[in-house]
Amino acid sequence: MPETVQAFVDSVNRSDEEAFLAAFTADGFVDDWGRTFTGREAIKGWSDREFLGADGVLTPEEVTTDGDTVTVVGDWRSTHANGRSSFAFRLAGDRIASMTIREG
Repeated sequence: MPETVQAFVDSVNRSDEEAFLAAFTADGFVDDWGRTFTGREAIKGWSDREFLGADGVLTPEEVTTDGDTVTVVGDWRSTHANGRSSFAFRLAGDRIASMTIREG
């Protein structure tokens, strides 16, 4: 797993909001099953309700890389949602430009 994505997963699993938000580019976005949250403030609001704020933990099971996109499929557990999920990260240098969440 590329270092940028591994550091992101680690920040999620230890509920480190500062590192989680810093992983995104200033104009980065999260696409959570078609709902889009752009910019760190919007990502924080979404995360407070459904991601870090829901005690989320991601256990990666598969990682694939295609150009600047890294896809992590794994077991997601939280107080909001649970199950095998796919997280597609589009990277921009050492930051995440987007994270798209779908069924794994």
